[in-house]
Amino acid sequence: MFNVGDMIYQVIVLALIVLFVVSFTLFIRRLLLNQQAKNHQLNEIEKKMDKIIELMDFKKQ
Repeated sequence: MFNVGDMIYQVIVLALIVLFVVSFTLFIRRLLLNQQAKNHQLNEIEKKMDKIIELMDFKKQ
């Protein structure tokens, strides 16, 4: 009924599909984490820039 070659082929194809789904999920997760880290860094830089501007304005007065 079932040929061993057909079963091996089906297992390989299924494994490749699962590997693709897992890889794609991890890729999207990594992108989201990197985006959050960039946003955090930008917020920190923005706070520092605001502090520098405040100090410069204070020094002018």
